[in-house]
Amino acid sequence: MVNREDGRDLVPISDLLSYRLSRTSSALSRSAALRYRREFDVSLGEWRTVALIAADPTLTLNRLARRAGLDKAQMSRVVRGLVERGLVNRTEGAGRSRQLALTEAGVAVYRGLIGAANERDAAFAAVLSGEEMRVLDRALEKLADLALSLEQQEREGPNDV
Repeated sequence: MVNREDGRDLVPISDLLSYRLSRTSSALSRSAALRYRREFDVSLGEWRTVALIAADPTLTLNRLARRAGLDKAQMSRVVRGLVERGLVNRTEGAGRSRQLALTEAGVAVYRGLIGAANERDAAFAAVLSGEEMRVLDRALEKLADLALSLEQQEREGPNDV
């Protein structure tokens, strides 16, 4: 434990909430990626892309990239791979935009993936009581709200008074 100038102890990285959440999230993602690759031959990024397109078939590449938290170039590569594999097709939209939609094969893969994702979610929820789940849901909402607010503050730069 390290002492701060004000005499209070600094928390080591292993005890920081952000670090613990990140490690948990990474473990969840790694196990999902392994299962989805083994069962459906898709990467985690491809799974998320397929799921986002299934949830909103009016998506364009730009909107999809924003929702996935990727830049347009990264998302373009993921979508190109899915198009080449016959899971996604692009159709002409308004202006120069192209809408993305799942093909019949893409819908079949999505159904398998969303079933597997729901199984995993149920397994995670099963280790928590109903009250713990409600508390976790509310805590995650609060943390997400704060994280977005802090991100916005960082984007705006330091507040010089």
